[in-house]
Amino acid sequence: MQAFTQHSGIVIPLDRRNVDTDAILPKQYLKKIDKEGFGAHLFDDERYLDAGDVDTPPAERRPNPAFVLNQTPYDRGTVLLAQANFGCGSSREHAVWALQDFGIRAVIAPSFGEIFQGNCFNNGVLPVILSQRDVDELFRLCRQAPEQPLTVDLAGERLRWGDREWPLSVDSARRDALLAGLDDIGITLERAEKIQQYEVRRRREEPWLF
Repeated sequence: MQAFTQHSGIVIPLDRRNVDTDAILPKQYLKKIDKEGFGAHLFDDERYLDAGDVDTPPAERRPNPAFVLNQTPYDRGTVLLAQANFGCGSSREHAVWALQDFGIRAVIAPSFGEIFQGNCFNNGVLPVILSQRDVDELFRLCRQAPEQPLTVDLAGERLRWGDREWPLSVDSARRDALLAGLDDIGITLERAEKIQQYEVRRRREEPWLF
């Protein structure tokens, strides 16, 4: 998993509550498990005028000019700003893969769907919880200066926009794992030697189980 220490990027303003995982990546695109190629279908139903067309290559489809991902400079954005309960709905990990494949490294919102939030941490995408007041301020700032990058500094536990700063609070275990580039499997493998020692000892002390 790609480590996350600090990232600066253009903010994509998606001013909407309760965005579910089917809106992030519609169900017809859940046919692969290799984590690649999903970015072209991120928010597919709103991003294209021919929504849900699985037979036409994305480059040949008709983009919806009213949708934020098709607007400059947001089409180059790498930080997604949303409203409360982002990532609610089904538990599909593919939704996070689509965000990541598009190039989004961090998602900022007042709250997240619980499973979606865990999937973000396990795939190197940082979910940042800010107060409603701070989120509303960020929406205002990025609309006033859309080219201005936001710096998400996990190591320094800060968000920075020009001379403005906000504290970034993340569970310490999750923070350490992201900084080291470790998902749940990676964290387990760090303890592989102790696990092997336990298995040898248990086989010796309780041979009837084997």
